[in-house]
Amino acid sequence: MGRPDLNRRQLLTGVGGLAVAGSFGFAALGTGADALASTAHTRVRYWNLFSGGDGANMIAILDAFRKAYPDIDVKDSTLTWGNPYYTKLAMAASGNRAPELGVMHLGRIPGFAPGRLLDPFDVDLLARYGLREQDFSPAVWKRGMVDGKLYGVPLDTHVQISFYRKDICKKAGLIGDDGKLVPISSTDDWFAALKAAKKVVKGGLETVGIHANDQNFSWWFFLSFYTQLGGTCLSPDGSDVTFDTDKATRVLEFLRKHVTDGYATVGADDGASFTNGSAFVWEGDWSVPVYTGAGLDYGATPMPGVFGPPTSQAESHGFVLPHQSSRGGAGNEAAHRLTAFIVKNALEWAKGGHIPAYLPIQDDADYHKLQPQSEYSSAMDHLAFEPSAWFSGSTGTLSQRIGPVVAASNLGSTKPEAAARRMRGVLEKLLTMKNPMEGTTATEGGSGA
Repeated sequence: MGRPDLNRRQLLTGVGGLAVAGSFGFAALGTGADALASTAHTRVRYWNLFSGGDGANMIAILDAFRKAYPDIDVKDSTLTWGNPYYTKLAMAASGNRAPELGVMHLGRIPGFAPGRLLDPFDVDLLARYGLREQDFSPAVWKRGMVDGKLYGVPLDTHVQISFYRKDICKKAGLIGDDGKLVPISSTDDWFAALKAAKKVVKGGLETVGIHANDQNFSWWFFLSFYTQLGGTCLSPDGSDVTFDTDKATRVLEFLRKHVTDGYATVGADDGASFTNGSAFVWEGDWSVPVYTGAGLDYGATPMPGVFGPPTSQAESHGFVLPHQSSRGGAGNEAAHRLTAFIVKNALEWAKGGHIPAYLPIQDDADYHKLQPQSEYSSAMDHLAFEPSAWFSGSTGTLSQRIGPVVAASNLGSTKPEAAARRMRGVLEKLLTMKNPMEGTTATEGGSGA
């Protein structure tokens, strides 16, 4: 399962494997997308990786922008999610065929050769269109910064959360007077809740889905609980490994116990199990439309705080300016305007489950009416990010190499103590590897550090 969020991002098929979507469906590299609409004076080519429910929400925002600014012609193209998208974006930027605006997971920015494959935003221009640093959480805003320049404007923060079936948990005595899951503050609390829920779950279904054999989810859940213990992976400057194998072993033993005690079933379709009557499932917030669409009586909380604060692994979608040798002028200004418009109108985007990065929306009464979004929005107070390094970020080298080690421990093919040592070894090895987009290692002080 290399694709953790297939329900949300059903791949669109197109010529040559290129997925293309949007209000007009222009091909990302085709010359036909370059012609201006008859009433427009400025063109903005905009590449993104949003399909499914996310794609529909983004199209709604883009159509509102077109209505508000008919003189700007937005040519939106949706490419295949994951590394294929980043490969095409890098090729376009290095070959001077880049769009005016693109989407990127902020964790990927340090490895994308800022200053060579990405151009910095003009913060004064963003401010003119209504976006300022103080409008964002400092921790999220910082992730778009490299060497004092802004290369990524946050759109959202998407977190791993614990979904729970209210109907099942109520029968198990796990719903409080407020209609929400009772507080969980220790491993004993959590396994007691699973024990009670298991007695209620019928049809041979698992009690909780933890995606035990998925490398991405395994790493994300590990990082959530490891951060609760105060664990870190790299030093602040990214030059040394600080991975604590004792803390890692505690987390790995905790995850493994879900399988050995019969609460999680390896190989089960965790999402389908939850829909059919499992009590819990751990997944990204992008699954909200799936379960809401299924008509379930459910809620969602940050990952259970069994070792400390309820810290949840997080990543952010953000906007970037792929490098153009002649960047500037009306097209560049329009890209800044479009970025600001989408970010400031992300209430529509929040319906897909993501937490808006723009603080005024987080404080908006209409946002607080969204369920279960408002129930887990407190996850913003306790975020677990991958270390800032060229190998980090969604579908990055780190998750590809360290995730299988966690999954092996979950499945019992590697003991937790040995897996923890292997995880540290992965980090030590990655520090010696050169960023393929820049040619430097993290310890050599490049932008990937």
